Amino acid sequence: MNKVVIDGHHLTIQDVVNVARNGYYVELSDEAKLRVEKARALVDKFVQEERVEYGITTGFGKFADVVISKEDTKRLQRNLIVSHACAVGDEFDTEIVRAIMLLRANALSKGHSGVRLSTLQTLIDMLNKGVHPVIYEKGSLGASGDLAPLSHMVLVMIGEGEAYYQGERLSGEEALKRAGIEKVELVEKEGLALINGTQVMTAIGALAVYDAINLAKASDIIASMTVEALRGITDAYYHRVHEVRPQIGQLKCARNLLRILEGSSLTTRQGELRVQDAYTLRCIPQIHGASKDAIEYVKRVIEIEINSATDNPLIFEDEMRVISGGNFHGQPVALAMDFLGIAVSELANVSERRIERLVNYQLNDLPAFLTKKGGLNSGFMIAQYSAASLVSENKVLAHPASVDSIPSSANQEDHVSMGTTAARKARSIIYNVSRVLGIEYLAAAQAIDFRGDFKLGRGTEVAYKLIRKEIEHLDEDRVMYIDINKASRLVDSGTLVKEVEDKIGEIE
Repeated sequence: MNKVVIDGHHLTIQDVVNVARNGYYVELSDEAKLRVEKARALVDKFVQEERVEYGITTGFGKFADVVISKEDTKRLQRNLIVSHACAVGDEFDTEIVRAIMLLRANALSKGHSGVRLSTLQTLIDMLNKGVHPVIYEKGSLGASGDLAPLSHMVLVMIGEGEAYYQGERLSGEEALKRAGIEKVELVEKEGLALINGTQVMTAIGALAVYDAINLAKASDIIASMTVEALRGITDAYYHRVHEVRPQIGQLKCARNLLRILEGSSLTTRQGELRVQDAYTLRCIPQIHGASKDAIEYVKRVIEIEINSATDNPLIFEDEMRVISGGNFHGQPVALAMDFLGIAVSELANVSERRIERLVNYQLNDLPAFLTKKGGLNSGFMIAQYSAASLVSENKVLAHPASVDSIPSSANQEDHVSMGTTAARKARSIIYNVSRVLGIEYLAAAQAIDFRGDFKLGRGTEVAYKLIRKEIEHLDEDRVMYIDINKASRLVDSGTLVKEVEDKIGEIE
């Protein structure tokens, strides 16, 4: 059985993908179980002593100074969940919901949250048995964590809300019943522990980073096909050019291009056809490389966050202390997600300009709009329009969310991160980029077809054969969105990258 063992410390982005998209089984480590039980014992001790501790025997937010009687503490936790379930908008995709559940379980397994082991196990059981809460996209400020959307997850745990089970949308109670899972009656600290964290923004972010890494690699492959189609000059990718400006991503991209293009008869050398190429060809390492560096930074932030305790208060059992802090504040993720959106947008910006160079007969020696019978046929004319539209939309989406803040809870929570908004925007940008790259992939293959007798590079040959296996050369106009969707799926599914890497080795 494919499984992921969680302990709060060693979860990887690949693990998140495997659980969210590939249905891996989740198991709690023995060490994590022990930590969870020790932290819970301390909460129980403080409850018995009737100590005043935030979120255990007090209200929340601005109500932190309101002491709750021992008799009302369970009701307090339930009221927290039902009152905070205020998310609106579209539902998150199942893969995001599964990632959210996994990350929350992993955070709780660190043993700093004070939940009962049985409550944590219920969340894991829901994940393993496919009880997926209906969670809406909008309503989080990103501090105190992702309160509203996470509350929708917990609603199902207590037998309320709604969930999908075996393809059917059901009440939370019915979904649990059919899966053979007992609903939870929350006790002291548990409601707050389950919803006060950054797991929604981080779940979106983890999958977005994974997809962005794939798109960065695909960009190098597709750009290489365009270089061939336009008889590009490879001298600009020579290692010494990049060693005198040793930006890491730039160096990686230049190496990638030369490996992908190795053996091509279509590429040229400096001075053979022209002295130099336009920036969108000549500066591919500098442009793609900068995005690679940004994505790598975001990856490091997410790797830390998926193994962090981000609720409040935190339980430090070894010191017998409960401390109110601010780990729920999503600022690290918010900034990283804004950065990711900007970085990935640039992959589409330069791709669309390469598409223009492919379709514009004034910029190349190819048939106008890559069609033999121009006028009767429009060829790739409007495909470029679509790419331009997506790029322009990305410019709006790339406006940073993290520079905004709005006070909440009567100014007790007077600075928030908007991290979930930033993550959602980055995910939307990634979708748009995959479609722009799909269009370039189509256009580059079409242009290569007009080159006659040629030998493609080691990597581009694989990419060309892959797309031609799925999509025929465009002789006469046909419904284009079908081709665009097919090409884009080869890109965003990872198929293109995998096929090329199988031939030339890992792309950096």
